[in-house]
Amino acid sequence: MLKIKNIETFYGKIQALKGINLNVEQGKIVTLLGANGAGKTTTMKTIAGLLKPQSGKIEFLGEDVTGLRPDQLLKKGISLVPEGRAILGSMSVIENLEMGAYQRKDNEIGKDIENVMNHFPILRERKDQLGGTLSGGQQQMLAIARALLSRPKLLLLDEPSMGLAPLIVADIFKIIKEIKNDGTTVLLVEQNAKQALKIADYGYVMETGKIIISGKASDLLEDPRVVEAYLGKKTS
Repeated sequence: MLKIKNIETFYGKIQALKGINLNVEQGKIVTLLGANGAGKTTTMKTIAGLLKPQSGKIEFLGEDVTGLRPDQLLKKGISLVPEGRAILGSMSVIENLEMGAYQRKDNEIGKDIENVMNHFPILRERKDQLGGTLSGGQQQMLAIARALLSRPKLLLLDEPSMGLAPLIVADIFKIIKEIKNDGTTVLLVEQNAKQALKIADYGYVMETGKIIISGKASDLLEDPRVVEAYLGKKTS
């Protein structure tokens, strides 16, 4: 579905991505791991069109989409849930969800809102509440639900578990699996490496703007380099 070929992205004169190569197969969860500053969020922003690469190529469903604007990429089926959620705090839950569908012209938006509320029952309970008054976990659920309203083919999730309590983190990962099972492909950036690898099909590890390790998620869970650097101890 997604092919990233030799992407180089800069912030001014500082090179953040140094020839990234990454593939995402349709119907899979692919996770991107690495320490803070490794280039994970820069990769997501480059895919989503928020940053333009200086060189390299991004293909989505066989089409060259390098350098397209975020709204153009959204129309093609790429939706980003950014780090920090970026919900619209002064708008209600239902209004946030409706904003997720702002580019759509079909008559099934109401039906899709009902569907995402089935994934996130708390949003139904809080549908008239202002987004800014929700808890951190509820805001994360709203951010994911809003992205789903654009009917993405590829959902980009940047640090969805950041700052959340362990029970809420478990709920978020369960929902990510449900999203995949519903047919949406997921590229997941996540600091909780163990949980990410448990639900992912494939994984990449980044360090200082480069991919240094890649493989099946089940293999990475057992890879001594990954265990030592990100898992802390060998998984059972």
